[in-house]
Amino acid sequence: MSLRIVVTVKYVPDATGDRHFADDLTVDRDDVDGLLSELDEYAVEQALQIAEDADDAEVTVLTVGPEDAKDALRKALSMGADKAIHVEDEDLHGTDVIGTSLVLAKAIEKAGYDLVISGMASTDGTAGVVPALLAERLGVPQVTLLSEVSVEDGIVSGRRDGDAASEQLEASLPAVVSVTDQSGEARYPSFKGIMAAKKKPVQAWDLSDLDIDAGEVGLEGSCTKVDAVAARPARTAGTIVKDEGEGGKQLAEFLASQKFI
Repeated sequence: MSLRIVVTVKYVPDATGDRHFADDLTVDRDDVDGLLSELDEYAVEQALQIAEDADDAEVTVLTVGPEDAKDALRKALSMGADKAIHVEDEDLHGTDVIGTSLVLAKAIEKAGYDLVISGMASTDGTAGVVPALLAERLGVPQVTLLSEVSVEDGIVSGRRDGDAASEQLEASLPAVVSVTDQSGEARYPSFKGIMAAKKKPVQAWDLSDLDIDAGEVGLEGSCTKVDAVAARPARTAGTIVKDEGEGGKQLAEFLASQKFI
């Protein structure tokens, strides 16, 4: 039987651009370029490596988001994923991580799976809780924050690196895993891969396809709420000390003023 791998990915605003917010405090996505979350590229890479090592495997990439989110799917397909699923519905606007995990879980169940792979977090919200929420909703084991992952004989195993030690973990399939940015550099799409991605299937689902009520998602259905948004203060120039014989004294005075000494 084919190993069915589902990779959850997210279309996020480009962090190098200016980010603006709408009146409801959601990101104004019409005003900023987007791309596949960098941390999700590592998840796609690990899925492709597992598939390459397996006798028979299929990699499906899944995203929840607006029309432009297809760009994230096309990037993953150009890397080598076999097919994609895009869940899009106007009632999803403003959905928090709890609602997003519901939609993803329903889509994963509908698609069929043996292994779900996610990035450790998205590069916009960085909540990092979706993999655990998915495992809970699906009722399967979770093995998170892996820097190395493999599958053999119905067991997914991997290494989790900490500050003081490394752990070797495993779980029986079906399971959910998340990978870190230490899991291996993601491959660049080749020209052949980019052209092939244009012909690969992207299935479109909405809330009705997943039997989800609009009241369970969106701003009204969210369990969390953004109360305020503020821009990060601009960096100020540091103090430049010109050593004209008093450099050491000035440095000591500065350190003392900052209570470092």
